[in-house]
Amino acid sequence: MARLLAIDYGKKRTGMAVTDPLQIIATALETVPSHEMLKFLKAYVAREPVELFIVGLPKQLDGRDSENAARVRTFVGHLQNALPNIPVIFHDERFTSQMALQAMIAGGSTKKDRREKGNIDKVSAAIILQSYMESRQ
Repeated sequence: MARLLAIDYGKKRTGMAVTDPLQIIATALETVPSHEMLKFLKAYVAREPVELFIVGLPKQLDGRDSENAARVRTFVGHLQNALPNIPVIFHDERFTSQMALQAMIAGGSTKKDRREKGNIDKVSAAIILQSYMESRQ
């Protein structure tokens, strides 16, 4: 089986998480500058089979797209052009940053680790991925 890869796309940096090959466990993968995402993903899928990209879509509380949603949709268009053989779906990412911060606190992360925004981004991606996996069951 191939992996699932979740993306928490941001203006400056993007967090990613992947499953194991059996698609049982979601694990934070990496945070990279957003302008380097396509390069990173091309290299990643060259060495690891990926079945599906799950991209967090930022929504407001009332369900409308948030300010960053247009950026995310533009990125997804570029992603589909760059890697057309791997399907892309959107998954609601509301509250994932707050959930990531709480998970880091509960897991004993230091204040220094929590201040590093890249850590929150990749934990957010793991939460998006876990939520997607649970929604399939």
